[in-house]
Parts: sequence; structure tokens; C-alpha cells
Amino acid sequence: MAFMRYYRALPQGETTVEEFRAWLSQFDADGDGRISREELEHALRSLNLWFAWWKAREAVRAADANRNGKVDGDEVGRLYAFAHKHLHLKMSQLEG
Repeated sequence: MAFMRYYRALPQGETTVEEFRAWLSQFDADGDGRISREELEHALRSLNLWFAWWKAREAVRAADANRNGKVDGDEVGRLYAFAHKHLHLKMSQLEG
């Protein structure tokens, strides 16, 4: 018998950075507070996006300012901006 894990979907309509961060945190498989390319790929697959592996790779490249291979801390804002612009996810404008 296979077990399936269910994830919360992104909130409908416009999404704030904090809602995006909360949604993304459920895909942090190792619990380190950072999102790897593989974890982001899993998150994108949950949205039924095509080419999730490629989109995850490009998103991490764009958001990973310190080049440690993961999206952490303030880089989530950069990932949010990338997702809004290139993945066409509905999100509120960045604040500040």
C-alpha cells in the first residue's frame, strides 16, 4: 500500500511573500529552513507545471544570491519575484 503526502495549494488569487514563504516551507524536506533545487522542483510539480526540473533550476539560479545552491532567508523574496515574472504565478507586488 502506497502512502501519499498531500500539500497545501497556493492560496487562490494574489499571494503575498509571506503566504508564498509559508507554502514553500512545506516542501523543505530536510527541515533546514532552505529550499534546494530538488525541493523547489517538488513544489512546482505540486502545481502541475510542465518542465518543473528546468524551472526549478532556473529559479534557484536567479534567486540564490550567495551561490550556496539553496534559497534561504531574504532570497525567498527574489524567488517570489522570479515566480511572478517567469512562472506566471498570481502574486501581490513586492512590498518596500
